[in-house]
Amino acid sequence: MENVTTVNEFLLLELTSTQELQPILLMTLLIIYMIDLFGNGSVLVVVILEPRLYSPMYFFLGNLSCLDICYSSVTLPILMANLLSAHKAVSFLGCITQLHFFHFLGCTESILLAMMGFDRFVAICYPLRYTVIMNLKACILLATVAWITSFFYALMHSVMTARLNFCHSLKLNHFFCDVKPLLELACGDIRLNQWLIFIVTGSLAMAACFLTFLSYLYIISFLLFKNRTCRGLHKALSTCASHFMVVSLFYGTVGLTYISPTSATSVIQERYVAVIHTTVTSLLNPLIYTLRNKEVKLALSRVFGRKLKLPNENHWQH
Repeated sequence: MENVTTVNEFLLLELTSTQELQPILLMTLLIIYMIDLFGNGSVLVVVILEPRLYSPMYFFLGNLSCLDICYSSVTLPILMANLLSAHKAVSFLGCITQLHFFHFLGCTESILLAMMGFDRFVAICYPLRYTVIMNLKACILLATVAWITSFFYALMHSVMTARLNFCHSLKLNHFFCDVKPLLELACGDIRLNQWLIFIVTGSLAMAACFLTFLSYLYIISFLLFKNRTCRGLHKALSTCASHFMVVSLFYGTVGLTYISPTSATSVIQERYVAVIHTTVTSLLNPLIYTLRNKEVKLALSRVFGRKLKLPNENHWQH
């Protein structure tokens, strides 16, 4: 029989053991977090207050901005606090709560990205039927399904992880609580938990990823073979390419975290991949989806009372 420990807290891994780097990392993460909050917060305020942005695209964008604020807030404040603390610990309840919200918000983002891709597909390929297909009721229903499905998906992981017994060291090989590093500390049979990660998480991620990329591939095919306007084609393709970059970064970091096998050499890599996943994607979303959009720039100038210089070229009509 293995010694089972009554768990009160877990010790988190340091992002770096070099003392001189910790203030630099702290300032970098603080700046990223502030930009993230300001960028996504500005988008959210504009989408709510500006009537001209009351459309399906911006409805989903508002959901994404709200989600990104919460997503980065799940990990970054704790990470920054641990950089200042000698005792880098999190309570058992706090750990399970963090795990739940990390998976809840991550799953919601993957589903929302798929819905945003579908929205652009309908808008470009079926413009005459767009207002009928993507009506307000349908958009609210889709967003509700995304949030509720993700909540229960995350609840499954948090409940199944919380019921495990833990033994040996309670030091996580990660800087925040996630399923994989917690399973490494668990005693007894963890095959069901591993099966849930492989089957349920894998299926949800693959399905959302496939539908997202399929939507953009259909858009590109439609533009290449049916749209004869070079200027419109160039604008649409450049927009699709930027969206592709965000989606690829999101799913690339997810794949490196959950698909790659865990080893001693991969722990450090996974640590920095996780930092990119929790910071850079949330930071890029408002830049990619809004600041390249003329309508959002005008809305920002109206809402915040600033006059922005805008290019004279026509924007891609949504």
